[in-house]
Amino acid sequence: MSAPLLALFDSKNKREVSLPIVSAATIPVPPLPVPPLTVARTKRRVLPGFNITLGFTIFYLSLIVLIPLSALVFKTFTLTWPQFWEAVTGARVMASYRLTFGASFLAALVNVVFGLLVAWVLVRYTFPGKKIVDALVDLPFALPTAVAGISLTALLAGNGWIGQFTEPLGIQLAFNRNGIVIALIFIGLPFVVRTVQPVLEDMEKELEEAASCLGATRWQTFSRVIFPTIAPALLTGFAMAFARAIGEYGSVIFIAGNMPMISEITPLIIISKLEQYDYAGATAVACVMLVISFMLLLLINGLQGWQRRRSGGSSS
Repeated sequence: MSAPLLALFDSKNKREVSLPIVSAATIPVPPLPVPPLTVARTKRRVLPGFNITLGFTIFYLSLIVLIPLSALVFKTFTLTWPQFWEAVTGARVMASYRLTFGASFLAALVNVVFGLLVAWVLVRYTFPGKKIVDALVDLPFALPTAVAGISLTALLAGNGWIGQFTEPLGIQLAFNRNGIVIALIFIGLPFVVRTVQPVLEDMEKELEEAASCLGATRWQTFSRVIFPTIAPALLTGFAMAFARAIGEYGSVIFIAGNMPMISEITPLIIISKLEQYDYAGATAVACVMLVISFMLLLLINGLQGWQRRRSGGSSS
């Protein structure tokens, strides 16, 4: 079939000229290059070299954390179940459990109250020397625990600056359980302060002003407006201070007195078993502490997630 013609008049030659009409369909179009099917499009990742960095992370954690902990567990497996049970439930070990967890729980409770007060003062008030006080809160982080124990012993002993006034009254603060609680309060206070302080800084003061305008008292404003906001942070700080106190050794060993069944903490039990070459018994007690510490870490992570969800919900 011939293409249609278009009649045109040529004015120069005084005659008509017929030209074929070319449509777009008649123009040959070269085919577009088609990517090969074998090339798969990979999703771009934010972190370059993800496979390499993930492998290095797993290797580093295995080398630093997992391999030592697995050695601890494997050494414990050398004991039979009756031997393991006897090692972790002896009278002396059970007494150390009660003292360690009881003193840690009490110290964490005290830190929740006074840590909240310290964080409140640092956030809501301006006074001379505020930066110095703020820096002193972090002192237990930087101070070696042995130095903290020696310092507390020098203060609270019978001939110390404080103990010389309390012991004549029948109040002994060093070389007994009281000294253990005081040492654990000292090392656990920063955890509560540094956990609650950012939440207080981010809290909207307009809510407190609105509650005050509506006639709420200071206690009602605190209990119904402020406390629900900082409650997750307080629980997280409590759990962190409690977990830190359970494994504390350096600051407690100098002020505890270390009397069996009276003022002997669980980390000291582990050290004593190692000095007696009872490596399996030491690792057995250490495994119990490891399981408890791992459960506390899970609890802390859950509380931190709850805190993030609450803060995200309140901000929206």
